[in-house]
Amino acid sequence: MITTTPVTLEGHGVRLEPLSVEHEDGLATAATDGQLWKLWFTSVPEPSGTRGYIDSALEGQRAGHMLPWAVRDLATNTIAGSTRYHDIVPAADRVEIGYTWYSQRCQRTGVNTACKLLLLTHAFETLACAVVGLRTDNFNFKSQRAIEALGAKKDGVIRHHHQRRDGTVRDTVIYSIVAAEWPDVKRHLQLRLARHDS
Repeated sequence: MITTTPVTLEGHGVRLEPLSVEHEDGLATAATDGQLWKLWFTSVPEPSGTRGYIDSALEGQRAGHMLPWAVRDLATNTIAGSTRYHDIVPAADRVEIGYTWYSQRCQRTGVNTACKLLLLTHAFETLACAVVGLRTDNFNFKSQRAIEALGAKKDGVIRHHHQRRDGTVRDTVIYSIVAAEWPDVKRHLQLRLARHDS
């Protein structure tokens, strides 16, 4: 049963902590590493807007359609970024993973793979999801490559779909993993992490 009850997920060098106002400074510092908010096609908040970002995520959690986390890098005991379940549809046994971003120092490391393994394992093996979706801006090519590298299948593109922070409207690229694909995707992610650790 899909629920938005906060839960801590930990493994493979990261801990996903239920997002709270206590993470404000850590998230602001993480976003500063690489000035990530300047990427117009992402959801990364400006440091001064971090509290509003957290408040919005928690409002979505209270409304029952989001479950947000702060990502802690256990090697340094610092906040590396944020991720969440969103567009939760219990009647369809569906969640989406998104609003994901990491400080520049954690990009091209095993952090994203570790987080996705934790999130997908929880979705399929604890919440019994039938499908997990992922979406990104049509201009976020790095994100598209990362999603495809997970083993997700591209469902298509929704044209003129969602307003960006700067007021422009993006096309959204949609991906998904269905429950029948999960065992192979899990094996693939475990192998990727083993290669990072070796």
